[in-house]
Amino acid sequence: MRHSPLHFVVAAFMGLLSNLPAQGADKVNVAVLNAAGDIGLFIAGERGYFRDEGLDVTLTHIDSAVKMMPLLGTGDLDVGGGATTAALYNAADRKIDVRVVASRARTAPGFGYQALVIRKDLIDSGKYKSYSDLKGLKFAFASPGSTPLSSLNEVLKKANLTFSDMSVTYLNFGAQVAALQSGAIDGTIMIEPYLSQVVGLGAAVNVTPTEAYYPAAEVSLLLYGDKFIKERPQVATRFMKAFLRGARDFKDAIDAGRWKSGPVADDVIRIFAKNVNMPEAVIRGMTPQFADADGDINVESLRTDLAWFKQSGDVTSKTITADMIVDLTFARAAAKDLGAYKAQ
Repeated sequence: MRHSPLHFVVAAFMGLLSNLPAQGADKVNVAVLNAAGDIGLFIAGERGYFRDEGLDVTLTHIDSAVKMMPLLGTGDLDVGGGATTAALYNAADRKIDVRVVASRARTAPGFGYQALVIRKDLIDSGKYKSYSDLKGLKFAFASPGSTPLSSLNEVLKKANLTFSDMSVTYLNFGAQVAALQSGAIDGTIMIEPYLSQVVGLGAAVNVTPTEAYYPAAEVSLLLYGDKFIKERPQVATRFMKAFLRGARDFKDAIDAGRWKSGPVADDVIRIFAKNVNMPEAVIRGMTPQFADADGDINVESLRTDLAWFKQSGDVTSKTITADMIVDLTFARAAAKDLGAYKAQ
């Protein structure tokens, strides 16, 4: 059957329309860290899972969960992600109901995607040999009142040290890589893919994965803003369904804390590398995180972090609890709709 030139023009036009957001799609504004915890979001976007749910999702890079909090509170952001922070609990104490709604990334045996890193020259010179040598070192974190500080606190306790024995500054993850290269800082608690990047550059050494000193730590979580939860709960559930589809695709690409070989993992690596603007070889070399197929959360990890926030004075409320900021309604509804996860 022969086609007229007009046929091809119409076909091309229809193809263009298929790549545009559906008319009347619900807009969702999402903040990402451009870190490993964002993989589920990136996959959902690249593979059309948001579009399948009638969503027009915009991803914006914001370099810490602390900076996301006020925007989630005002409704300028619908969804965010990252470590739990003191700001999250302080907002809840002021009746700003930002909620932790799903796990994005946590540690597990073999899933050492977050680790204590020390500048390589300090290792080579013998200045750093064990946790007790953390005394006097300068560490950087993405923001004050965040869980990587709680993670380091677990290390310091093992050496009978406190934060008063160290120097702390605040830099985003990319700046931490540069600071380790230049010698401006001595160490940090670093997540992937920046962990593999800085080790690959020869600037730092992966000394101890978080799992070794803080088992099953919730490192990155999905956050919903107050208005998103209260004013658009159906949209929030559809968003969660798309996110969990992405998280499950990610799980299909890994085995026992390492990337699988073959096209399934290759495509996930391609998607992640594209979105964080890093070479695929760096992503292939990283240690993936544990991702829960249903978005379930280890709340005990949140309790440990909150205890640290209270001890450090970042959270002053006597009544706030970790359970008060967790809402698994959307994850459970989405997981039920998707059905039980079956590894591919």
